[in-house]
Amino acid sequence: MSEFKGIPIVRSGDKYRTSQGFSAIKDGIKASAQSAPIATATNTWGRKPTWLRAPMPAGRGFDSVKSTVKEHRLATVCEEAKCPNIGECWNAGTATIMLMGAVCTRACRFCAVDTGNPHGWLDADEPANSARTVQLMKLKYVVLTSVNRDDLPDGGAAHFAACVQEIKRLNPNTAVEALTPDFQGVLSDVETVVGSGLEVFAQNVETVRRLTHPVRDPRASYEQTLAVLGHAKRFRPDVLTKTSLMLGLGETDQEIVQAMDDMRAVGVDILTLGQYLRPTPNHLAIERWVTPAEFERYREWALAKGFLECVSGPLVRSSYRAERALERNNAGLKSAVGSP
Repeated sequence: MSEFKGIPIVRSGDKYRTSQGFSAIKDGIKASAQSAPIATATNTWGRKPTWLRAPMPAGRGFDSVKSTVKEHRLATVCEEAKCPNIGECWNAGTATIMLMGAVCTRACRFCAVDTGNPHGWLDADEPANSARTVQLMKLKYVVLTSVNRDDLPDGGAAHFAACVQEIKRLNPNTAVEALTPDFQGVLSDVETVVGSGLEVFAQNVETVRRLTHPVRDPRASYEQTLAVLGHAKRFRPDVLTKTSLMLGLGETDQEIVQAMDDMRAVGVDILTLGQYLRPTPNHLAIERWVTPAEFERYREWALAKGFLECVSGPLVRSSYRAERALERNNAGLKSAVGSP
């Protein structure tokens, strides 16, 4: 770690010590890691196509949300995962709140969230702070997500549920979507969260079966995520279930179709599809740029298979326009999707 005028500078891939006293790796992947393409296609890392250029985050709404998040000591996936839609969403007065801190116990090779072992640390004030923030933002729909917390006996399920319940207590008219860890496949922990009063339960498959490793951490698996989603649907059939695929990692069309079939087999209601964007040179390389026309075609395939909606586009992320997912118009993106 280097310094500037005596102030430590944490670069991507550096190990540092958090304010809670445990060590973590900035952006999740060590700088010494070598990221080679994971398929035989030509590496396309470089200048982004025009359809992937998001505006710089700025504006009164953006500043207001940023101030609220900071005041209540909340981590957001918008910031931690370097989401390209942060300006649009925050200017609309919405944010995806990331629970249980900003350090994940896993090290998925696509993700820019810091990696470490929090050794059981939790913010006891987080349920109340989350509920108060939702109230201050006057949200009608909020997405809660979290880092993986394999250091906790229940993976953080009880804490996650407490946050949902407190939000509902203070904001009874706010719909809650939970994008959760896989809780190492412990289905009783899944039930703890699904039974907390939420409307939408999400757990991301992330990629097709063949590419699950090395894309995801070894503790995650394609089958485990499907089992979690399937159990959530059986436990509370009235809850909408949701998952997501990143494209551009070397998957084939046939593998995408198979993944859709696997999701529908366990009752997944909503699918999101977006372009994988390499967060740092230490992460996995991009294998291809998926065009807007291809995203529209994949959406049509998903709808034909029975998904209630498939939000599909280059900049789509799991929680992007989540409150609009059932409008049957690609969350308002349909008019913007076309040939490059």
